[in-house]
Amino acid sequence: MDLVTLQGWLDNVSFGVLLLTMLLYWAGVAFPAVGWLPSLGTTGMAIANLSIAALLAARWIEAGYFPLSNLYESLFFLAWGITAVHLIAERMSRSRLVGAVTAPVSMAVTGFAALSLPDRMQVAEPLVPALKSNWLMMHVSVMLLSYATLMVGALLAIAFLIVTRGQAVELRGSSIGTGSFRDAQQRLTYVSQAASSTAQSDPTTMAVSGNTALLSKPETSPATPALTPQRLTLADTLDNISYRMIGLGFPLLTIGIIAGAVWANEAWGSYWSWDPKETWALITWLVFAAYLHARITKGWQGRRPAILAASGFAIVWICYLGVNILGKGLHSYGWFF
Repeated sequence: MDLVTLQGWLDNVSFGVLLLTMLLYWAGVAFPAVGWLPSLGTTGMAIANLSIAALLAARWIEAGYFPLSNLYESLFFLAWGITAVHLIAERMSRSRLVGAVTAPVSMAVTGFAALSLPDRMQVAEPLVPALKSNWLMMHVSVMLLSYATLMVGALLAIAFLIVTRGQAVELRGSSIGTGSFRDAQQRLTYVSQAASSTAQSDPTTMAVSGNTALLSKPETSPATPALTPQRLTLADTLDNISYRMIGLGFPLLTIGIIAGAVWANEAWGSYWSWDPKETWALITWLVFAAYLHARITKGWQGRRPAILAASGFAIVWICYLGVNILGKGLHSYGWFF
């Protein structure tokens, strides 16, 4: 079997495994009593990650350069990044809901690359002059890893919004800022005092997860019941892991933008040209900078920062793929319409 045939086999295997993995995670959410479903989902995500890594390695050997020169290669590298970050986030959270939101995105990315792109766009071709640089690996790989990490963080924020839908949930302890409590004992004392003082007139649902206390006022409408302690604990976990993933993806995005500016100066004689791709990369940076500023400096918790992070998911996709569809620029080698 030659490397080209191997690549065609691996991209279809990756898509099929991720499709099955998505169904396993969804079944695990629908039937929580079946404990082995999420374990199979984790195994499937690991197999998909290894399959995509093998595909990229075969591509690298065949073409002789790091496989990030066209849309097909970058999509699979993005899918590899999402599956890798998923495994980290799932290990940190120990929640089956992580795979339920990340597996569909990974599956859609691989499906689009393997099944929707025309054959001419899936073939490795010689690099155009602008890409013949060592900065190709540095800039593009870091940018795609930042996209993958930010996407997983944004997806967990969306999952948080789904879990807490219709509820005003206040979380304390996911991040340290001016609006958060800096001492665990102070947090628990606050919750204890608040609960005792309002027990008669304003009952409050409370859950404590580790050193993190959560408060949620039950809704008076019977159509929107109060969150259970289990769902509050899950919401706290999703919020915390989302914050950590975005906190990891943001510096990667910053490094990728700086590396791109240095490369642009070498290739085109200018660090910044307000190319559509550059402009949307800056917009993406500003959105997630605002999220981290709101959490760290302003002490935002709960649904408000989650809504901001969820909007960042769409911004990342516009930056990565939308710009390529809607217009040309200095990054015209990525334009495919």
